[in-house]
Amino acid sequence: MQLIIVESPTKANTIKKFLGKDYKVLASFGHVRDLPKSELGVDVENNFTPKYVIPLKARKTISELKKEAKKIKSTILATDEDREGEAIAWHLAQILELDNPKRIVFHEITKSAIAHAIENPRTIDLNLVNAQQARRILDRIVGYKLSPFLWKKVARGLSAGRVQSVAVRLVAEREKEIENFKKQEYWNIEALFNKIKNQNKQTEFGALLVKKDGDVIPKLGIKTKEETDKILEDLKDAEYKVGKVEKKEAKKNPLPPFTTSTLQQEAWKKFRFPAKFTMRLAQQLYENGHITYHRTDSLNLSETSLFVAEKFIKENFGNNYWPGFFKKYKAKGKAQEAHEAIRPAYPENTPEKIKSSIMASQHKLYELIWRRFIACQMSPAIFSSSAVEIETQNQKYTFRANGQTLKFDGFLKVYPMKFEEKELPELIEEELLELKKIVPSQHFTEPPPRYNEASLIKTLEENGIGRPSTYAPIISTVQERNYIAKDEQKRFQPTEIGNIVNDLLVEHFPKIVDIQFTAKMEEDLDEIAEGNKKWTDVCHEFYEPFNKNLLEKYSEVSKEKIAVQKTDKICPKCGAELVIRFGRFGKFYACSGFPKCRHTEPLEEKTLGIKCLKCQTGQMVAKRTKRGKIFYGCNKYPECDFALWDKPVKTEQGEIEKCPKCGSAMVEKGKQIKCSNKSCQSNKKIAE
Repeated sequence: MQLIIVESPTKANTIKKFLGKDYKVLASFGHVRDLPKSELGVDVENNFTPKYVIPLKARKTISELKKEAKKIKSTILATDEDREGEAIAWHLAQILELDNPKRIVFHEITKSAIAHAIENPRTIDLNLVNAQQARRILDRIVGYKLSPFLWKKVARGLSAGRVQSVAVRLVAEREKEIENFKKQEYWNIEALFNKIKNQNKQTEFGALLVKKDGDVIPKLGIKTKEETDKILEDLKDAEYKVGKVEKKEAKKNPLPPFTTSTLQQEAWKKFRFPAKFTMRLAQQLYENGHITYHRTDSLNLSETSLFVAEKFIKENFGNNYWPGFFKKYKAKGKAQEAHEAIRPAYPENTPEKIKSSIMASQHKLYELIWRRFIACQMSPAIFSSSAVEIETQNQKYTFRANGQTLKFDGFLKVYPMKFEEKELPELIEEELLELKKIVPSQHFTEPPPRYNEASLIKTLEENGIGRPSTYAPIISTVQERNYIAKDEQKRFQPTEIGNIVNDLLVEHFPKIVDIQFTAKMEEDLDEIAEGNKKWTDVCHEFYEPFNKNLLEKYSEVSKEKIAVQKTDKICPKCGAELVIRFGRFGKFYACSGFPKCRHTEPLEEKTLGIKCLKCQTGQMVAKRTKRGKIFYGCNKYPECDFALWDKPVKTEQGEIEKCPKCGSAMVEKGKQIKCSNKSCQSNKKIAE
């Protein structure tokens, strides 16, 4: 009998299906040791020796594992194959006092993968353990050393994070870009042409003015209305002829299989799944044996999966959908090449086959992963593209029209993507054209958009901030701390307290929130994992200048002046003046007699000018949950508990528009107005 220990009971149950009675599979229920919550837990004077404790919730599990490990001579540690999984295996070996335990890893929970892993055990990789240990210690030092500084200088309850603070900075700086943006006016001129011959056919097409006097018009078009009017005057009596005609075949290649970050990005774009939710679904799919390991930055695919994909494509779509060779992808930058991309564990299991055995949200994600994998091995889509230049007879102005039609759908049959088809009439050089109309249009440049889940993860990855397992925790943590919050379009904006903390860190702890410095730290952790650097050296390099700067800032930095604002309100308990203070969740009224009097009350909320649907006396206001999520509720709470997750639609009478079918509140959802009652399908488009 051999004991196999994994992290979760779901994973344990899946593995049991592939093993006989000679194996007993138990779960550690995640982490079994960690640094204590009540103290720093790192001896910075003694080479950063960590003080590990067994959390209260893990003690019962550890007791049971110890009993089983004593009964069974051979123990196999089968935790996840990333650094965190390696660290859990090491902690288990330490607690259970295992002498040189077997360590196995697998990228998918299938019978063949488990059998291969058991036949090829290895020892615990201490380089991976040390890399994870260094990350944990560095994060603890920043969190436990810098947070008290924020309490003293801004407000109690605040916290700082080594990587999270960089994410807040990205969001805060994007907001400043938006605030400081100055829009620029520009104009485009579009013409509608028609063939003079073949008038019995539909031959009208549009073209954009692209050249003037042989010079290309800038991307932002023509700068002023005056310049536009002058061009229109020039074009009044112009004659037009076809100039250059280009026709070619264009190929669109499939996208590579998913990595952790691209899966999180696409799940947000397609389903509006937050990164944390996506990872939870992926974890469930992995542990139930449906997909390969979901924390990866590699684009590798196993030879077995490629053969299965080839067979599936040929049998279900035909030989022309198979490119004739396996498509292999390589990740940009540094990646764990020993790992695989995220793919279905059994590619022959179509989404329809397993639909009845998994939850709806899991099915959505599985279908996305399955389609992306199959598509990445399919033939490219082929488009017939054409480009035509239309010139005035004096060749002073040139218009351009582009056309595109789909000739062969290729991978798009499995993984649909948006594209625009536009067919141009058959045109020949020097052919004269009839001008039907000419339309000038005014535009203004727009500021960069706020980050959403997908674009923030993409930016973190591009800048080397974090690693596959950290993107989701980074984003969820900064929201939980109320440093950033989502607006009505589900885009991130910094909160007031987020801006205050960010400005303080940028000014006084620039390295902590420096993108290049944080990326370099990630590279150092990679070097530890590869055995090229000592983890204690990396900790020393970071801690010594950080701690010296921190001690200096305690005396240099005064408490933020904006932390307290005077008001003309009086405390109802003691009669002292009420002031506005900053807390973790923003501003609130507090008694100026604190700490003798601890009276607090929320700030007045601005109403939406919409009467509450339930009590008919209160007004609807926008509120935030403790995690920063916006919702809409009655300002008479707790007397009235009416609330909506989406913005209610206002009628001309200042009331909430009622659903014509069921009488529930109508709310804004994207570009549609929908009934807030999920069982009701009533909806309509928002008027432009």
